[in-house]
Amino acid sequence: MKSVLEARSTLTDRYQTTVPEPVRTALGLKKRDAIRYELLADGEVRLSRAADRGEDPTVSAFLSLLEKDIGQAGRVNRVSEELVSGIQKLVDGVEIDLEAPLSPDDE
Repeated sequence: MKSVLEARSTLTDRYQTTVPEPVRTALGLKKRDAIRYELLADGEVRLSRAADRGEDPTVSAFLSLLEKDIGQAGRVNRVSEELVSGIQKLVDGVEIDLEAPLSPDDE
């Protein structure tokens, strides 16, 4: 793969480095942003801006896959108000403690 940008930095005694300004600009990095390192099979390392802390990469990947599938297949049907109402009636008054441990049957 041909390089678009090449930059160099040096590791300190504590194995820290400064991301060069052209790389920070290209990735849109700001102070305190997270960086993702991906080690490729050929020994190269891919550096990218990490997902926002609140964003789950697994969920994001699934949603991207779902979006692509929906776009290609066009199999999206609107959920009827009757179904939504029925679901709301089923769960009305149900309280869930998300911090409670799972029962042995649920694990």
